[in-house]
Amino acid sequence: MFIDKARIHVLAGRGGRGCVSFRREKFVPHGGPDGGDGGKGGDIYLKATSRKNTLLDFRYRRIFKAESGRPGEGSNRTGKSGKDLWIEVPVGTVVTEADSGLLLQDLNTESTTLVVAKGGRGGKGNAHFVTPTHQAPERAQDGEPAEERFLELELKLIADAGLVGLPNAGKSTLLSRISAAKPKIASYPFTTLEPLLGVVDTGDSTTVVVADIPGLIEGASQGHGLGLQFLRHVERTRILLHLIDVSPEQELSPVKSFQMIRKELREYGKGLYSKSQIVVATKIDIADPERLTSLQTFVRKQGLPFVAISAVTGQGLPDLLFLLKNQINIEKEK
Repeated sequence: MFIDKARIHVLAGRGGRGCVSFRREKFVPHGGPDGGDGGKGGDIYLKATSRKNTLLDFRYRRIFKAESGRPGEGSNRTGKSGKDLWIEVPVGTVVTEADSGLLLQDLNTESTTLVVAKGGRGGKGNAHFVTPTHQAPERAQDGEPAEERFLELELKLIADAGLVGLPNAGKSTLLSRISAAKPKIASYPFTTLEPLLGVVDTGDSTTVVVADIPGLIEGASQGHGLGLQFLRHVERTRILLHLIDVSPEQELSPVKSFQMIRKELREYGKGLYSKSQIVVATKIDIADPERLTSLQTFVRKQGLPFVAISAVTGQGLPDLLFLLKNQINIEKEK
């Protein structure tokens, strides 16, 4: 199950109370105050890790508490500090304060950390309150309360290229051919119900990460179908591979399919429309020649790179990988 949004409650540890204590030693008739300070409460940290790829853990556990500091003790012994709590999240997690909507940090690189709640300071023991006129204070401080927050976590996948297109455009089949990913493939719409990453070997010991996004339909930018839910996962990609079915089975013409998806990308915003794009005609093993030609002519008038492939037979895949590698290298140099 792919979970890409979660709301959690974090509560750091409270500081320990200071101690009220007086020294009691043999042959010392007037022992002075020796109450130690309370320990500091534990902090709560988020840490990005590539070992996780969803926010599923937070579906079942939403409250996180760090350990409180221990009270101070006699003989000026400070109480033990509470243990810090470390919470691992996937690389690409955006952390926002739920109440204010304030962006705290984008944990978009491995091992990036963020302290989200600070533990309270320990209270002072009575040894701190001795004065020339008050030699035996019987008071100590309470520990400070801890920070408490409600956080919104949102996962945005990090990939070099994102596959976009209508349902059944052949995105999952392509990813299964060019990488070791094993997406579910079937002949009905919305085979892909969750984003999937694949690592693709483009030759010369170089690899790129490709994200397969559930198929878009008209109105996806307004939340129709599955589009709006997952378009956020192509926000970070360097380029888009726009897959278009040119077989007679597709009801819409290839040109109209292309225009419709471009419209959805523009209306969604977040820079998707202006991303570099490679247009990929799919299913050319069963293509309608007129459809293929009309799409190729239209795309080239737009000044966009174009390649025709069949993920089933493998036709055109070497050309696609070569074009993909070159386009990503160009984007990296910008």
